[in-house]
Amino acid sequence: WQEAAAGLTRAARDLGVQAEIVGPDNYDPKQQQDELRRIIARKPAGILVSPGDPELLTGGINAAIEAGIPVITIDSDAPKSKRLVFVGTNNYQAGLMGGRLAAKKLNGKGSVVVFTIPNQANLAERLRGYEDVFESFPGIKIVETVDIHGDPGIAFDKTQEIIDKRKDKADAFISLEALSGCEVADVLDRKKVDGKLVVAMDITGSTLDWIEKGKIAATVSQKPYTMAYYGLRMLADLKLYKPPSLAVNFMQASRSVLPAFVDTGSTLVDKTNLAEFRQTALPAAK
Repeated sequence: WQEAAAGLTRAARDLGVQAEIVGPDNYDPKQQQDELRRIIARKPAGILVSPGDPELLTGGINAAIEAGIPVITIDSDAPKSKRLVFVGTNNYQAGLMGGRLAAKKLNGKGSVVVFTIPNQANLAERLRGYEDVFESFPGIKIVETVDIHGDPGIAFDKTQEIIDKRKDKADAFISLEALSGCEVADVLDRKKVDGKLVVAMDITGSTLDWIEKGKIAATVSQKPYTMAYYGLRMLADLKLYKPPSLAVNFMQASRSVLPAFVDTGSTLVDKTNLAEFRQTALPAAK
Protein backbone atom coordinates (compact mmCIF):
# COMPACT_ATOMS: atom_id res chain seq x y z
CA TRP A 1 0.00 0.00 0.00
CA GLN A 2 3.02 2.30 -0.01
CA GLU A 3 2.81 2.19 -3.82
CA ALA A 4 -0.91 2.97 -3.70
CA ALA A 5 -0.22 5.84 -1.28
CA ALA A 6 2.38 7.22 -3.68
CA GLY A 7 -0.12 7.09 -6.55
CA LEU A 8 -2.80 8.76 -4.44
CA THR A 9 -0.41 11.51 -3.36
CA ARG A 10 0.68 12.15 -6.95
CA ALA A 11 -2.91 12.36 -8.20
CA ALA A 12 -3.87 14.71 -5.36
CA ARG A 13 -0.93 16.98 -6.22
CA ASP A 14 -1.72 16.93 -9.92
CA LEU A 15 -5.37 17.76 -9.28
CA GLY A 16 -4.86 20.20 -6.42
CA VAL A 17 -7.12 18.27 -4.04
CA GLN A 18 -6.76 16.84 -0.54
CA ALA A 19 -6.45 13.08 -0.10
CA GLU A 20 -5.39 10.72 2.66
CA ILE A 21 -5.04 6.99 3.29
CA VAL A 22 -6.67 5.59 6.43
CA GLY A 23 -7.33 2.11 7.72
CA PRO A 24 -5.92 -0.65 9.91
CA ASP A 25 -2.19 -1.38 9.85
CA ASN A 26 -2.84 -5.10 9.47
CA TYR A 27 -5.52 -7.26 7.85
CA ASP A 28 -8.58 -6.45 9.95
CA PRO A 29 -11.87 -6.27 7.97
CA LYS A 30 -13.91 -5.40 11.09
CA GLN A 31 -11.69 -2.43 11.87
CA GLN A 32 -11.86 -1.42 8.21
CA GLN A 33 -15.66 -1.53 8.43
CA ASP A 34 -15.58 0.75 11.48
CA GLU A 35 -13.15 3.10 9.75
CA LEU A 36 -15.40 3.33 6.70
CA ARG A 37 -18.33 4.36 8.91
CA ARG A 38 -16.22 7.11 10.48
CA ILE A 39 -15.13 8.36 7.06
CA ILE A 40 -18.72 8.47 5.78
CA ALA A 41 -19.67 10.61 8.79
CA ARG A 42 -17.06 13.16 7.68
CA LYS A 43 -18.87 13.46 4.32
CA PRO A 44 -15.84 13.46 2.01
CA ALA A 45 -16.14 14.30 -1.69
CA GLY A 46 -15.41 10.67 -2.54
CA ILE A 47 -14.04 7.38 -1.22
CA LEU A 48 -11.62 4.81 -2.65
CA VAL A 49 -11.78 1.51 -0.77
CA SER A 50 -10.13 -1.89 -1.09
CA PRO A 51 -12.50 -4.22 0.80
CA GLY A 52 -10.74 -6.75 3.00
CA ASP A 53 -14.06 -8.60 3.25
CA PRO A 54 -16.57 -7.58 0.55
CA GLU A 55 -19.57 -8.90 2.48
CA LEU A 56 -18.60 -6.91 5.55
CA LEU A 57 -17.96 -3.67 3.62
CA THR A 58 -20.98 -3.76 1.30
CA GLY A 59 -23.32 -2.13 3.81
CA GLY A 60 -20.94 0.78 4.39
CA ILE A 61 -20.34 1.28 0.68
CA ASN A 62 -24.09 1.35 0.04
CA ALA A 63 -24.59 3.80 2.89
CA ALA A 64 -22.01 6.15 1.36
CA ILE A 65 -23.69 6.00 -2.06
CA GLU A 66 -27.09 6.67 -0.48
CA ALA A 67 -25.54 9.69 1.25
CA GLY A 68 -24.41 11.01 -2.13
CA ILE A 69 -20.73 10.10 -1.67
CA PRO A 70 -19.18 8.44 -4.76
CA VAL A 71 -17.38 5.18 -3.91
CA ILE A 72 -14.87 3.44 -6.16
CA THR A 73 -13.28 0.13 -5.21
CA ILE A 74 -9.61 -0.45 -6.01
CA ASP A 75 -7.50 -3.63 -5.91
CA SER A 76 -10.24 -5.70 -4.23
CA ASP A 77 -13.85 -5.37 -5.34
CA ALA A 78 -17.24 -5.57 -3.62
CA PRO A 79 -19.31 -6.56 -6.66
CA LYS A 80 -22.59 -6.92 -4.75
CA SER A 81 -22.38 -3.37 -3.44
CA LYS A 82 -23.50 -0.14 -5.12
CA ARG A 83 -19.92 0.96 -5.76
CA LEU A 84 -19.61 2.91 -9.01
CA VAL A 85 -16.48 1.39 -10.58
CA PHE A 86 -13.81 -1.19 -9.80
CA VAL A 87 -10.26 -0.10 -10.65
CA GLY A 88 -7.69 -2.86 -10.43
CA THR A 89 -6.24 -6.04 -11.85
CA ASN A 90 -8.20 -8.54 -13.90
CA ASN A 91 -7.58 -11.06 -11.15
CA TYR A 92 -8.86 -14.06 -13.06
CA GLN A 93 -6.39 -13.32 -15.85
CA ALA A 94 -3.64 -12.90 -13.25
CA GLY A 95 -4.48 -16.39 -11.97
CA LEU A 96 -4.36 -17.79 -15.48
CA MET A 97 -0.97 -16.13 -15.99
CA GLY A 98 0.48 -17.67 -12.85
CA GLY A 99 -1.19 -21.02 -13.48
CA ARG A 100 0.24 -21.38 -16.97
CA LEU A 101 3.73 -20.67 -15.68
CA ALA A 102 3.31 -23.14 -12.81
CA ALA A 103 2.01 -25.87 -15.14
CA LYS A 104 4.98 -25.34 -17.45
CA LYS A 105 7.56 -25.35 -14.66
CA LEU A 106 6.01 -28.47 -13.10
CA ASN A 107 5.92 -30.25 -16.45
CA GLY A 108 2.24 -30.92 -15.83
CA LYS A 109 2.69 -32.87 -12.61
CA GLY A 110 3.03 -32.00 -8.93
CA SER A 111 1.46 -31.20 -5.57
CA VAL A 112 0.64 -27.56 -4.92
CA VAL A 113 0.15 -25.59 -1.70
CA VAL A 114 -1.75 -22.31 -2.05
CA PHE A 115 -1.57 -19.34 0.34
CA THR A 116 -4.56 -17.00 0.38
CA ILE A 117 -7.09 -14.97 2.38
CA PRO A 118 -10.41 -16.66 1.50
CA ASN A 119 -12.86 -13.77 1.99
CA GLN A 120 -11.22 -11.45 -0.52
CA ALA A 121 -12.94 -11.48 -3.91
CA ASN A 122 -9.76 -10.63 -5.83
CA LEU A 123 -7.90 -13.61 -4.34
CA ALA A 124 -10.82 -15.91 -5.08
CA GLU A 125 -10.67 -14.84 -8.72
CA ARG A 126 -6.93 -15.53 -8.86
CA LEU A 127 -7.49 -18.98 -7.40
CA ARG A 128 -10.19 -19.65 -10.00
CA GLY A 129 -7.68 -18.79 -12.72
CA TYR A 130 -5.12 -21.23 -11.33
CA GLU A 131 -7.73 -23.96 -10.93
CA ASP A 132 -8.97 -23.53 -14.50
CA VAL A 133 -5.43 -23.95 -15.83
CA PHE A 134 -4.76 -26.98 -13.63
CA GLU A 135 -7.93 -28.67 -14.90
CA SER A 136 -6.05 -29.33 -18.15
CA PHE A 137 -3.25 -31.02 -16.18
CA PRO A 138 -4.63 -33.98 -14.17
CA GLY A 139 -1.19 -34.57 -12.69
CA ILE A 140 -1.26 -31.22 -10.86
CA LYS A 141 -3.19 -31.24 -7.58
CA ILE A 142 -3.80 -28.47 -5.07
CA VAL A 143 -3.25 -30.48 -1.89
CA GLU A 144 -3.70 -27.68 0.63
CA THR A 145 -5.05 -24.13 0.74
CA VAL A 146 -3.70 -22.09 3.65
CA ASP A 147 -5.54 -19.07 5.08
CA ILE A 148 -2.79 -16.76 6.30
CA HIS A 149 -5.29 -14.31 7.87
CA GLY A 150 -3.17 -11.44 6.57
CA ASP A 151 -0.23 -12.58 8.70
CA PRO A 152 3.00 -13.44 6.82
CA GLY A 153 4.24 -15.34 9.87
CA ILE A 154 1.58 -18.00 9.25
CA ALA A 155 3.00 -18.59 5.77
CA PHE A 156 6.51 -18.90 7.21
CA ASP A 157 5.44 -21.37 9.92
CA LYS A 158 3.33 -23.45 7.54
CA THR A 159 6.10 -23.70 4.96
CA GLN A 160 8.57 -24.69 7.67
CA GLU A 161 6.16 -27.36 8.91
CA ILE A 162 5.77 -28.79 5.40
CA ILE A 163 9.51 -28.82 4.77
CA ASP A 164 10.35 -30.30 8.19
CA LYS A 165 7.62 -32.94 8.44
CA ARG A 166 6.13 -33.45 4.99
CA LYS A 167 8.86 -32.51 2.57
CA ASP A 168 7.44 -34.60 -0.27
CA LYS A 169 3.96 -33.11 0.11
CA ALA A 170 4.61 -29.94 -1.88
CA ASP A 171 6.31 -29.50 -5.23
CA ALA A 172 5.07 -25.93 -5.57
CA PHE A 173 3.98 -23.01 -3.40
CA ILE A 174 1.57 -20.49 -4.90
CA SER A 175 0.93 -17.10 -3.27
CA LEU A 176 -2.34 -15.42 -4.17
CA GLU A 177 -1.51 -12.40 -2.00
CA ALA A 178 1.54 -10.21 -1.53
CA LEU A 179 2.67 -11.41 1.90
CA SER A 180 3.54 -15.10 1.69
CA GLY A 181 5.91 -15.39 -1.29
CA CYS A 182 8.96 -13.96 0.45
CA GLU A 183 8.22 -16.00 3.58
CA VAL A 184 8.22 -19.23 1.58
CA ALA A 185 11.44 -18.26 -0.16
CA ASP A 186 13.06 -17.41 3.18
CA VAL A 187 12.22 -20.85 4.62
CA LEU A 188 13.52 -22.65 1.54
CA ASP A 189 16.72 -20.61 1.69
CA ARG A 190 17.27 -21.24 5.40
CA LYS A 191 16.61 -24.97 4.99
CA LYS A 192 18.78 -25.11 1.86
CA VAL A 193 15.91 -26.73 -0.06
CA ASP A 194 16.12 -26.65 -3.84
CA GLY A 195 13.76 -27.86 -6.53
CA LYS A 196 10.57 -26.30 -5.15
CA LEU A 197 8.56 -23.98 -7.37
CA VAL A 198 7.42 -20.69 -5.86
CA VAL A 199 5.11 -18.32 -7.73
CA ALA A 200 4.53 -15.10 -5.82
CA MET A 201 2.17 -12.14 -6.13
CA ASP A 202 3.24 -8.49 -6.30
CA ILE A 203 6.72 -7.04 -5.79
CA THR A 204 6.56 -6.19 -2.10
CA GLY A 205 9.52 -6.57 0.22
CA SER A 206 12.38 -8.62 -1.19
CA THR A 207 10.36 -10.45 -3.87
CA LEU A 208 12.57 -9.27 -6.73
CA ASP A 209 15.72 -10.19 -4.79
CA TRP A 210 14.37 -13.72 -4.23
CA ILE A 211 13.72 -14.01 -7.96
CA GLU A 212 17.31 -13.01 -8.62
CA LYS A 213 18.51 -15.62 -6.10
CA GLY A 214 16.32 -18.28 -7.75
CA LYS A 215 14.10 -19.05 -4.76
CA ILE A 216 11.05 -17.46 -6.38
CA ALA A 217 10.49 -18.50 -10.00
CA ALA A 218 8.24 -15.56 -10.84
CA THR A 219 5.75 -13.07 -9.46
CA VAL A 220 2.61 -11.56 -10.93
CA SER A 221 3.08 -7.83 -10.53
CA GLN A 222 0.11 -5.47 -10.26
CA LYS A 223 -0.04 -1.67 -10.50
CA PRO A 224 -1.32 -0.34 -7.15
CA TYR A 225 0.20 3.08 -7.92
CA THR A 226 -1.98 3.28 -11.03
CA MET A 227 -5.06 1.99 -9.19
CA ALA A 228 -4.94 4.81 -6.64
CA TYR A 229 -3.82 7.44 -9.12
CA TYR A 230 -6.54 6.71 -11.66
CA GLY A 231 -9.15 6.04 -8.98
CA LEU A 232 -8.68 9.49 -7.47
CA ARG A 233 -8.83 11.12 -10.90
CA MET A 234 -12.16 9.40 -11.51
CA LEU A 235 -13.49 10.64 -8.16
CA ALA A 236 -12.41 14.18 -9.03
CA ASP A 237 -14.18 13.90 -12.35
CA LEU A 238 -17.34 12.73 -10.59
CA LYS A 239 -17.10 15.75 -8.27
CA LEU A 240 -16.80 18.17 -11.21
CA TYR A 241 -19.39 16.45 -13.38
CA LYS A 242 -21.67 14.77 -10.90
CA PRO A 243 -24.22 12.39 -12.43
CA PRO A 244 -27.88 13.26 -11.74
CA SER A 245 -28.03 10.25 -9.42
CA LEU A 246 -25.53 7.80 -7.94
CA ALA A 247 -28.32 5.24 -7.60
CA VAL A 248 -28.22 4.39 -11.32
CA ASN A 249 -26.99 0.89 -12.14
CA PHE A 250 -23.97 2.07 -14.12
CA MET A 251 -22.93 -1.52 -14.86
CA GLN A 252 -26.09 -2.15 -16.88
CA ALA A 253 -26.94 1.28 -18.26
CA SER A 254 -26.18 1.38 -22.00
CA ARG A 255 -25.45 5.13 -21.82
CA SER A 256 -23.46 4.97 -18.60
CA VAL A 257 -20.89 7.68 -18.07
CA LEU A 258 -18.78 5.18 -16.14
CA PRO A 259 -17.14 1.87 -17.03
CA ALA A 260 -17.89 -1.12 -14.80
CA PHE A 261 -14.23 -2.08 -14.56
CA VAL A 262 -10.89 -0.44 -15.29
CA ASP A 263 -8.13 -3.02 -15.78
CA THR A 264 -4.84 -1.49 -14.64
CA GLY A 265 -2.86 -4.48 -15.95
CA SER A 266 -0.43 -7.06 -14.60
CA THR A 267 3.00 -8.38 -15.58
CA LEU A 268 4.72 -11.71 -15.04
CA VAL A 269 8.21 -11.00 -13.70
CA ASP A 270 10.96 -13.65 -13.73
CA LYS A 271 14.70 -13.72 -14.36
CA THR A 272 14.25 -13.07 -18.08
CA ASN A 273 12.80 -9.58 -17.58
CA LEU A 274 13.88 -8.81 -14.02
CA ALA A 275 16.50 -6.17 -14.89
CA GLU A 276 14.19 -4.37 -17.30
CA PHE A 277 11.32 -4.49 -14.82
CA ARG A 278 13.46 -3.01 -12.07
CA GLN A 279 14.27 -0.05 -14.29
CA THR A 280 10.62 0.65 -15.11
CA ALA A 281 9.49 0.08 -11.51
CA LEU A 282 11.48 3.02 -10.15
CA PRO A 283 9.50 5.58 -8.13
CA ALA A 284 7.77 8.20 -10.23
CA ALA A 285 9.37 11.65 -10.34
CA LYS A 286 8.08 14.04 -7.71
